Amino acid sequence: MCKKVFGGFLIAALFSGLLSLAQKQANHGTDSLARHLDEVIIITNKSAAQKYEKPLGSIESYLEKSECVNMVRRGAYAWEPYVNGMASERSVTTIGGMRIYAACTDKMDPVTSYVEVSNLSKAIIHNGTSGASTGSTIAGSIDLQPTKAGFGERQMKGRGLLGFESNNGQKIVGGGISFSQPKWYVDVNTTFRNAGDYHAGGGQEILYSQFTKWNFAANAGYKLGEHKEIEASLIYDKATNVGYPALPMDVSLAKAFIGSLNYTQHHISSTIHLWETKIYHNDITHKMDDSKRPYVPIRMDMPGKSRTTGFYSKLVGESGNNHWISTLSGHQNQSRADMTMFANAPGQKDMYMLTWPNVFTNYLDAFVTDDIALSEKFSINISTGIAVHNNVVKDTFGLESLQIFYPEMQRSRTRVLTRASIATQYVQKNWAFKLSVSYGTRAPSVSEGYGFYLFNSFDGYDYIGNPMMRNEKSTSLSAGVSYSKGMLMTKVSSSIFYISDYIVGVPNPQLSGMTIGGNGVKVYQQVSWARIANVVADVNLHLSDNWQWNNNFGYRRGVAALIGNIPFIQPFSYSSDLGYKYKSYGINISMFGNARHNLINPQFGERNLPPFVVFNLSASKQFQIRKLPLMAKAGVENLADTYYATFSDWNAIPRMGRNFYFNLIVSF
Repeated sequence: MCKKVFGGFLIAALFSGLLSLAQKQANHGTDSLARHLDEVIIITNKSAAQKYEKPLGSIESYLEKSECVNMVRRGAYAWEPYVNGMASERSVTTIGGMRIYAACTDKMDPVTSYVEVSNLSKAIIHNGTSGASTGSTIAGSIDLQPTKAGFGERQMKGRGLLGFESNNGQKIVGGGISFSQPKWYVDVNTTFRNAGDYHAGGGQEILYSQFTKWNFAANAGYKLGEHKEIEASLIYDKATNVGYPALPMDVSLAKAFIGSLNYTQHHISSTIHLWETKIYHNDITHKMDDSKRPYVPIRMDMPGKSRTTGFYSKLVGESGNNHWISTLSGHQNQSRADMTMFANAPGQKDMYMLTWPNVFTNYLDAFVTDDIALSEKFSINISTGIAVHNNVVKDTFGLESLQIFYPEMQRSRTRVLTRASIATQYVQKNWAFKLSVSYGTRAPSVSEGYGFYLFNSFDGYDYIGNPMMRNEKSTSLSAGVSYSKGMLMTKVSSSIFYISDYIVGVPNPQLSGMTIGGNGVKVYQQVSWARIANVVADVNLHLSDNWQWNNNFGYRRGVAALIGNIPFIQPFSYSSDLGYKYKSYGINISMFGNARHNLINPQFGERNLPPFVVFNLSASKQFQIRKLPLMAKAGVENLADTYYATFSDWNAIPRMGRNFYFNLIVSF
């Protein structure tokens, strides 16, 4: 019955949605489909500062604007991106094309947590395996592009940032300066954030939601010749005293060093326009502890470490109607985490275990994509990739611990991962149509393959990895149609993912849990299938030169064999944003909400959540003081101080209540 109902939903979502849109003449503009399902979120420039409600908001607040990204929240800091309703294991997140592995077994440090809006220019989001040049993926990919001054006329520029939020007393201070010349450039920027506990709607204080974060970034470039240049970049990020109210532990330190060296050559030949090669290294340190929690059954420390060294080399060319990109990339990652449980009584021994047994991941990838313009109206994109993925368990103690459950397990395992996609696009006057079919595979993550008694506070189970699992495989179908005429711009898009050998934790009653008060042990296994469908519609109205009204509607549905409803799947959601601009003034009124969240999975810790709607209000002004351009923005979030939690809030922890904020950006 479940399969029949879901199958009916898939057909309705994909085809009736498109037909109804055609009848209504709806789309988001033909240019949004012209990028073969890529989505670009502009982060650092004047238009972005005016467009978004909080220009100095976190990177998570920007990514939440994406139609295919949900952010799973465990506190006020470091939210985890879910692409197309799938957890971060099924997507790839990079910074400037660099692969980075988180160092926390509890997903408290996603890659997005180690950057700041001040050092990013845009986020490029790929849907499914389309455009997956950074690695094999099922859900999609996010590439966070750093900002840089670039070569140009001799000049110096700078910015100052100042922000405050009333709800948690967050203070934001930052700035940057850049020097540009025809032969070289240098830019540096830094941002500091400090916040206390926030309050939910109605005034309830959410304890252990504080954080302190400092971020520094620098870029430099030098021209070796007219068409040759070398560039270096550095990001240093340090967060301390980070509370996670939805979890039983906090973070005393999350630190990242991310560095790269890049060589670029232009105008190589008539068919090769660009050659870019980058080498990089990143070092992530993460320390969980519960020392600030007053009541815990047993004290624990859980440090983690991740180091990645890699490269990529990319060629961009053109031949006739073919515009192609080929990429060769590779990296090696070392992931290690352990846990110490301290004895409660004198004379008792502490307990120690390796939760990630010093796992090395060696990865080599080749990817080619080709845009073929068959006519002015019709184009096709073909992409394919293959990767060799190797895991090695370096720690003998960790290997022997896993061999208790898997006696046949070997120290090393190598896999071949493949992916391919084909997308067609047809543009006719005010209409654009898009259809894409893709296939992708992925290897189990370090936690899924080699994790050892990793506690999940959402469902209360300890999780054990399974190194014997096969590759997870996905076939997806995406379609979209857009219409743009006069003041109306509308779009509807839909995607369906059929995943085989779906990886999920399954309870094993024969094993005893390690966590005091836990529900038992789950072992990662593979079920035969899972299906996830997404439908998104935009209706945007350019009412006049001064008024703009944007509306968005979205829904996801996910089920899997054996387990039923997939957790963290978005119910029907909607948002509306009405903006007014006059000369240097701007006013914005927005609202968003979710329908009742009742398609849940209690065995994974989900609970029914009531519907809600939240209203926001903001105003901005651009002006000058002694010829210095300033942009001031003030507003209030959750105007009615509504108490609510969403489907993506870990353990249904409530969101922030009424919050007044002020952002000031000074440019020189």
